[in-house]
Amino acid sequence: MKEIIKTVESIAKTISPYYEIVEFRNQYTLIVPIERIVDLMIELRDNPDTSFDMLIDVTAIDWLDKKEHRFEVVYFLYSNKHKARLRVKVPVPDNENPICPTMVNVWQSANWYERETYDMYGIRFEGHPDLRRFYMPEDFLDPETGEPLYPLRKDFPLMGIPGSLPLPPYPERDGEVK
Repeated sequence: MKEIIKTVESIAKTISPYYEIVEFRNQYTLIVPIERIVDLMIELRDNPDTSFDMLIDVTAIDWLDKKEHRFEVVYFLYSNKHKARLRVKVPVPDNENPICPTMVNVWQSANWYERETYDMYGIRFEGHPDLRRFYMPEDFLDPETGEPLYPLRKDFPLMGIPGSLPLPPYPERDGEVK
């Protein structure tokens, strides 16, 4: 694993001078700026010394009031050839309207993962062929302001938004359903 991380670091250094590699419990995270993320991911996939041919997942982190950039998009990569895993984090600079380049042209599996991340966090993926809600209805809006709601954001109310979604019957509280 150490050898592949040296190669990952060399690739990151070539593509962007601003990068960071973090190791925690023998798991590696590469943090890179958003401007070069597509080039980096293509190189990580196509370079025979890394061969990260599988995108396992895409998600996000909401650092509300904890970091300069509120959101980070997180990619989980796997190399079948080297049996290695790598996490790639990308800080998204715009806190009000987060946008990240799509990875659908690099890995087709990014299609659904990016839709899920958009639906839960509101991060738009520029160039995505079909970016729309995945779990929540398209009209999942704040009833007072009309703004779209994203349930995994840290500022989303823990008890939800009253009236935003009809809830199923709750016979234990409301009595038998007729």
